[in-house]
Amino acid sequence: MNRDEALALLKQYNKEPFHIEHGVTVGRVMRWYAERLGYSDEADFWEVVGILHDLDFEMYPDQHCVREQQIMGELGLEERLIRATACHGWSVCGDSLPEPEHEMEKVLFAADELTGLIGAAALMRPSKSCADMELKSLKKKFKDKKFAAGCSRDVIIRGAEKLGWELDRLLEDTLEAMKSFA
Repeated sequence: MNRDEALALLKQYNKEPFHIEHGVTVGRVMRWYAERLGYSDEADFWEVVGILHDLDFEMYPDQHCVREQQIMGELGLEERLIRATACHGWSVCGDSLPEPEHEMEKVLFAADELTGLIGAAALMRPSKSCADMELKSLKKKFKDKKFAAGCSRDVIIRGAEKLGWELDRLLEDTLEAMKSFA
């Protein structure tokens, strides 16, 4: 599956511009990480995983990460794509979801929530962009539990731990990824 096919599939199951934009954002962040972590040959796949990770969220919020596995399976999509998208809901959307094992799965788990936090913080800036955001500003928003309360800090912290990274590295790298296409 290529990027255009993934985006078409995402739009088939999601109509809200926010959900589509989130998929595209996470896809671009995943591509950035693939290139930085030595997986350039897999960058297209990483991007598709990012685009499709919330495929079922809008239509099936109570079955998130479970229903998308069924949808993708019925479409005959490859197992590693199905597994990778399901992993981002590990320990959050139910006990039956697979634990992230591959570095790509761990990056998705860690960066998904963080892209939402960075996006919300960007909207609060006069520029409405993360292009001019400093790590210090992001850390301040991260510490404010009332800000973008729907973005789980616990998941972000656990994601950094699964990757074996300091939290600051995850924050800084994901912010840098989003700046690259802001």
